[in-house]
Amino acid sequence: MKTYKWLVVSLIMMLAVSLAATGCGKKETSDTIKVGVNYELSGEVAAYGTTAKDAILLAFDEINAAGGVLGKKIEAVVLDNKSDAAEALNVATKLITQEKVVAHLGPATTGATLNVVPVCTEYKVPLITNSATNPDVTVDPQTKETREYVFRTCFIDPPQAVVAAEFAVNQLGKKKMAVYYDNTNDYSKGLYQVFKEQVIALGGEIVAEEGYVKEDQEFRPTLTKFKQSGAELIYIPGYYEKVAKIISQARELGIDVPFLGADGWDSPDLVEVAGPEALNNTFFTNHYSPQDPSEKVQNFVKAYKERYGSIPASFSATAYDAAYLLADAIKRAGSTDTVAITKALAETKDFDGITGKFSFDEQHNPVKEVSIIEMVNGEQTLKTKITPKQ
Repeated sequence: MKTYKWLVVSLIMMLAVSLAATGCGKKETSDTIKVGVNYELSGEVAAYGTTAKDAILLAFDEINAAGGVLGKKIEAVVLDNKSDAAEALNVATKLITQEKVVAHLGPATTGATLNVVPVCTEYKVPLITNSATNPDVTVDPQTKETREYVFRTCFIDPPQAVVAAEFAVNQLGKKKMAVYYDNTNDYSKGLYQVFKEQVIALGGEIVAEEGYVKEDQEFRPTLTKFKQSGAELIYIPGYYEKVAKIISQARELGIDVPFLGADGWDSPDLVEVAGPEALNNTFFTNHYSPQDPSEKVQNFVKAYKERYGSIPASFSATAYDAAYLLADAIKRAGSTDTVAITKALAETKDFDGITGKFSFDEQHNPVKEVSIIEMVNGEQTLKTKITPKQ
């Protein structure tokens, strides 16, 4: 009987410990700290995911070379979500339930990130995206509550659309605008709506607007309409692969007005597809410029170029910031407990990153400047920086 009672007591104690651990979040107990890296490494937006993954690995190698965090090395568990939102969820589930990661970096796009949010929330694992800019990523659109375990190192869509409109009207002096947006993409549609509202608020006019879909390859009919509308500028809030084709076809039609876009333009493939000459007199909002004279930026550009042979894009910079931000949060938490890391992330103040010094607002969005990039003979040049109005 005594043996039986002892066994029952032991089982109850084990259950209590187990429940306590679950309530406090997951802890990493090995000699390394496992971090999930869930990115688009193949598929239509592989350029985004690959450059982000590369920057994260560079950052972790630097952090490990400097002694790691809490006496442990960071181990990146890298998986390809194939530019597919459903696969991104499968990857996240595997990283969390099988690999036992203490944090989740990625995905790159808004749709894939939104698909991953529920599983990270369920298991109380913090997620940091470096490039999903839709406001719904960190704020539930139904309840209007901040998603506790979701953060980002990129600015959100509304501020960059507001800045783009102000730049078009106040600095380029354009009043009549056309907008060509991806009608199947929340990122593109959100930017289009805010840009349109801000242009009108500034006394401008949207003289033509039309949506395209993912499968479209021929844009000349719509561009011809835009030309006939008298538009002085064309705003394309889309991803680089379609933007490049649209601008290329526009120049073939003799359309020489400025084109303006958002951070989805930022990829070397933009120049490869459109050609350097076609991209002259085009501009886009972005998270940083590799031409920024800051010593911190230039050291990052040099290290990335030496390792990968190319200039880091904006999503490289925001991903690099995400990796260092996570390491900083783990250090401040003094623990690999996932809930403790999440709390430290939420309390981030004046984090000094490649894309600027920033703190998180109450919705887990970084507050920082927006860069305006001008394309000149195939090269990105920093035109100006604008601080979004709060």
